Amino acid sequence: MIVVQGGDERKRNNQLGKERACMPLRTPQEYIDDLRKMKIELYMFGEKVENYADHPIIRPSINAMAMTYKLAQEPEYEDLMTATSNLTGHKINRFTHLHQSTDDLVKKVKMQRLLGQKTGCCFQRCVGMDAFNAVYSTTYEMDQAKGTGYHERFKKYMEYVQDNDLAVDGCMTDARGDRSKSPGAQPDPDAYLHVVERREDGLVVRGCKLHQTGMINSHEILVMPNNALREGEEEWAVMFAIPLDTPGVIYVYGRQSSDTRKLESGGIDTGNIHFGGQEVMTIFNDVFVPWDRVFMDGETEFAGMLVERFAGYHRQSYGGCKVGVGDTLIGAAQAIADYNGVSRASHIKDKIIEMCHLNETLYACGIACSSEGRPTAAGNYLINVLLANICKQNVTRFPYEMARLAQDIAGGFMVTMPSDKDFDHPEIGPLVRKYTQGSGEVPPENRQRILRLIENMTMGAGAVGYLTESMHGAGSPQAQRIMISRLVNLQHRKELAEKLCGVKDRDDIDWE
Repeated sequence: MIVVQGGDERKRNNQLGKERACMPLRTPQEYIDDLRKMKIELYMFGEKVENYADHPIIRPSINAMAMTYKLAQEPEYEDLMTATSNLTGHKINRFTHLHQSTDDLVKKVKMQRLLGQKTGCCFQRCVGMDAFNAVYSTTYEMDQAKGTGYHERFKKYMEYVQDNDLAVDGCMTDARGDRSKSPGAQPDPDAYLHVVERREDGLVVRGCKLHQTGMINSHEILVMPNNALREGEEEWAVMFAIPLDTPGVIYVYGRQSSDTRKLESGGIDTGNIHFGGQEVMTIFNDVFVPWDRVFMDGETEFAGMLVERFAGYHRQSYGGCKVGVGDTLIGAAQAIADYNGVSRASHIKDKIIEMCHLNETLYACGIACSSEGRPTAAGNYLINVLLANICKQNVTRFPYEMARLAQDIAGGFMVTMPSDKDFDHPEIGPLVRKYTQGSGEVPPENRQRILRLIENMTMGAGAVGYLTESMHGAGSPQAQRIMISRLVNLQHRKELAEKLCGVKDRDDIDWE
């Protein structure tokens, strides 16, 4: 179902696009200033938050997202961080790009590794980029099959996003209620976000999206169905985009391990002193969406395609972002080995080599699924979906082993060390520093900082973006195994074996 309405919204978007048409790349400061202007309904620890852009718990995640803007300004990284829009010909941030080649797919992974190295955490902008590319090709094929006009509408939206260099959060995961029941069979229909009213000028939706990485650090929200849908579930087959400050959207900030350490002065005990991740529960409490922001409305047969493509792109992403974060963990393990005076021990060397092997294997998977990409009917490029699922299946395992090895190398003091305030105490501080002295001339504070970083990345707030996301982000391990079972041609492999041993005849040997 499609209705062409929403003139006021279109005028607003077009005007904003014109305002920035000559300067599409935002600076980090412009981005942060955007967030300061946002008036959203946000709750944390049971209280409403007003100036969230400067809240000490939230700000590290904003700093991480800001790096996607900062690096795009630097000539050294221009090739990775920027691209030329196929829609406008403008120079744009790669996070708003529609992949036009396998080279674009490879550069995406390299860009994500770079940002993981620079931030040591989730930098939150990948999910929007992956959503753009999945929605772009799906709307095209939907229009070809159904005669709808979603694709042209989405192209206009993408021009607006690109020319304004917007951060957009892709929303897929619903609350889901009873996992044994499909959306249409739920006791509470709100368990999956759905349409509750259709008006002349747009839709009204209700529901909740969970685990929204970087949600309140974004300008816009792009909502997609959570899973394949069947006939009779048309109300749940809805896809749309709205500004972050749309009335009726309620945000509840998610807790992370040791998150209140960010409220303490000094910062050493936080581990990663500048950057962090963010997860938000996003509630759509009868939210209005104008028609020109709707990209699917009832086309259940295309929900599965959209989910599969988005999941494939996002599973590819983990072969870049988690590898970059892994690089920082490997560096921390090497540093603490040096500080403890054990870096020459053969078993320590072997453990760090193993961490490198695991990390580069993940990167190889990310590059492989990118290099074997193909064009979609819409013209943008899709990764090799099988290899992307192999990549993510490895990501559900290898970072955990790397974390175990890092903790092994770090030693038990990582979790028994006194607080930063004890190190600075006028009476006991000198004694604490005396007995935490490691190797040579390395100051005790250096050892303290590295141990806190390893703790943060493997146990604290940073572990959400590195370990828990590695397990559950872009789908649980079983989701990848299901896709692998669908995509691997076992019959072909069986016939290869049967021909080699003579169970079946072969016709490709014609020489004597």
